[in-house]
Amino acid sequence: MNAPSAPITPTPDAAGATPVMAQYFEAKSRQPDALVFFRMGDFYELFFDDAIKAAAALGIAQTHRGTHNGQPIPMAGVPVHAAEAYLAKLIRSGFKVAVCEQIETPAEAKKRGSKSIVARDVVRIVTPGTLTEEGLLDARGANRLAAIALRGGQAAVASVELSTGEVESLLIAPSGLAAALAALQPSEILVPDRLFADDTVNQALKGAGGLVQPVAQALAEPAASEARLKRLYGVDTLDGFGGLAGAEISALGLIAAHLEMTQAGKLPALSPPRRAGEADVMAIDPATRTSLEIEKTLSGQRDGSLLGCIDRCVTAAGSRLLAARLARPLLDPAAIDVRLDAVQWMVERRPLRERLRESLRRSGDLARALSRLALGRGGPRDLGTLRDGLKTGESLSALLSNEGARLTEPPFEIDQALAAVNPSLSVDLSGLLAALEQGLGPDLPAQARDGGFVAAGVRPELDQARGLRDDSRRVIIALESRLAAESGVPLKIKHNAVLGYFVETTANKADPLFQPPLNATFIHRQTLANQVRFTTVELADLDARIAQAGERALAIEMATFEAWREAACALAPAIQAAARALATLDVDAALAEWAEDQQAVRPVVDRSFAFDAVGARHPVVEAAVKRAGDPFTPNDCRLDGSGETGARLSIVTGPNMAGKSTFLRQNAILAVMAQAGCFVPARSLTLGVVDRLFSRVGAGDDLARGRSTFMAEMVETAAILTQATPRSFVILDEIGRGTATWDGLAIAWACAEALHATNRSRALFATHYHELAALEHKLSYVSNLSLRAKEWNGDLVFLHEAGPGAADRSYGVQVAKLAGVPPAVVARARQVLERLESEAESPARLEGLPLFAATAPTPVKSGPSPVEEALRTLDPDGMSPREAMDALYRLRGLL
Repeated sequence: MNAPSAPITPTPDAAGATPVMAQYFEAKSRQPDALVFFRMGDFYELFFDDAIKAAAALGIAQTHRGTHNGQPIPMAGVPVHAAEAYLAKLIRSGFKVAVCEQIETPAEAKKRGSKSIVARDVVRIVTPGTLTEEGLLDARGANRLAAIALRGGQAAVASVELSTGEVESLLIAPSGLAAALAALQPSEILVPDRLFADDTVNQALKGAGGLVQPVAQALAEPAASEARLKRLYGVDTLDGFGGLAGAEISALGLIAAHLEMTQAGKLPALSPPRRAGEADVMAIDPATRTSLEIEKTLSGQRDGSLLGCIDRCVTAAGSRLLAARLARPLLDPAAIDVRLDAVQWMVERRPLRERLRESLRRSGDLARALSRLALGRGGPRDLGTLRDGLKTGESLSALLSNEGARLTEPPFEIDQALAAVNPSLSVDLSGLLAALEQGLGPDLPAQARDGGFVAAGVRPELDQARGLRDDSRRVIIALESRLAAESGVPLKIKHNAVLGYFVETTANKADPLFQPPLNATFIHRQTLANQVRFTTVELADLDARIAQAGERALAIEMATFEAWREAACALAPAIQAAARALATLDVDAALAEWAEDQQAVRPVVDRSFAFDAVGARHPVVEAAVKRAGDPFTPNDCRLDGSGETGARLSIVTGPNMAGKSTFLRQNAILAVMAQAGCFVPARSLTLGVVDRLFSRVGAGDDLARGRSTFMAEMVETAAILTQATPRSFVILDEIGRGTATWDGLAIAWACAEALHATNRSRALFATHYHELAALEHKLSYVSNLSLRAKEWNGDLVFLHEAGPGAADRSYGVQVAKLAGVPPAVVARARQVLERLESEAESPARLEGLPLFAATAPTPVKSGPSPVEEALRTLDPDGMSPREAMDALYRLRGLL
């Protein structure tokens, strides 16, 4: 979380400023907490304290430009053409940037008077949650702006993805803020300033990530929020949005206020708020989300996460939708089955799926292109993206209509998507597609002002202006040849923005042009170190004609672009629906592709309390071991919260490195995947819906909040014991470590009892306290599982197999040896361990405590075992095959 902004450094007094600096001071006064990018020609310049901060953050030179009130003005600047890269760096560093643009040309300014300066104004405030440019965004990641509000004992989280226009509203209890924000992973969070005094809000913000922006409480007042929301959507009433609660209106109103401020009055193309509640999605708190590495690894990377492992999407929008599904798995089995039906349909039609995926590769990112066009930041390439996306929708509809694909109707989700992507079902949408197909040329520039994007034959007046412009340029070449021949001087006709067209020759060849009779034709314009420049009356006239033709051609193209842009914005709801449908088809096909490759199966999700996984695998770990050329060992897991078909709680024991943590995580991940609508890596899975998922796996302190490793573990455990329900799924790893042995054992024992009897959750409880195995006989619905390992020739071999029963030891010394602990230390550890295991009783006897009386340690006999003694007497070289077989059976009998 980011604390409220530091005090703003005062801007110097504007008195005595030059006209240009007066413009800067006016812009800065309106955005005192932002760095002002002040446009001056081909550069954005920053002044005073802004220049010092930006130079340090960007690693650029900080100089001085002129003086103000007798003091040099600190200045730094970045080229306009490279501004996006610098903006991205500043935003990642936590800065807010106000872009102050020139809103007229120098020629337009001169019309107001010869000494008039170019008008400038702030056209946009760039913040982490309001980015729309391709260069500033992760194509496969969402970039959300969120806002929170509390009212009437309820909390609301509203979010907008400005680059796609998606708006969401979630009404929850205040205790659910942490899980809701963790699922959204917003880049920026708007928080009314009075909420910083609320400890629940503070804790939620600390785990959410993203820049926290404090805002005035007045902006969250319901009446003002409702008015801003109506303005944003251009409606007279909010009834069409489904009866928004007061907290939701406040949160959405904060977003509306922020967009009004940052977008300088430009209205984005936003979809109506999609509402959800706590009963709609699985709650996954920040610690669990981090532990399971659902969307990113512990190091913050996408690669190596669950999302990175299963994402086979061919479009950026598809990857974003898949991430959203994994972040917020559903709770309704019927809604989950709708998604699973679509994936299964794709699995069963491989040839069709391959052609569909090939078509989707050409679709582009419709939603983000539309958003840029609506905000006035788009260009011809964005129109090209709309054309390509709508054309893809048309081809997909035709694809599924051919080859008998509709002999069986596609499932609901695919049928709805096909209806949304087919532009032929909408006269307006098909008209836009036809206009863009006919009107856009083959080579599209990034900006409309660069011209050349309207195809020939679309606008006759444009073709005429282009013809005049291009013919005049051919005349220039002919004129150059004639002047060179007539004067006998080698020369070139060139052009720049200051002089226009001019005649240039080298300094040592220019003398004849200054002498009669040539000086009557050649008019001197400029002398440089090695060149001399002239013009002629004929060239000046030609220059004016070319300029007028070029200006007219560009004006026609700009007007054409604006007409197409407005037409697209008018169809924003239909285009956004098509974009969502293309992403849905991509996700369904990608999940089918992954399922077929990994032999994943369709899970059965119902309202029981079962968790029955057969032959389950961890998708990320399996991919890693396969890359190393090793096999992955599948495992079964059966739990039942009701206790009817299996244990409610399984105590998982086994050696370090045997795979206990992987076993725990893989079963939690199966629940996430199944409820997200994915096939799962197993032979079968039956899952009763999980309402909340909890994971206490791994060790880590929280020094920023003064918490040791053990304290951090206890805080997370407390959250589980107070929030888990009979529908929850809990995985706990080594609860009680980090303190004295008996303290830790007592805590682990009590936690296991509470999960079993009070929370009644399905739970996997991994531990090295083997005394907990006694719970299988003390509590009704507890079972023991263990991960197997074998000693071979003094080494430890991990089998990674989970089976019934408790492990007899943890093999810690053997694992220390594998880790490279010096041999002398390992040998000494063995000596100490053998001594401890051979003692009949310890100073603090477990059997003296009623709680542990049933699990007093069994004394371990010293000396060689009978098997070892028998092996010592064998002579393998002198045995016949029959004798060897008999010896093996005797040894087995001794075991």
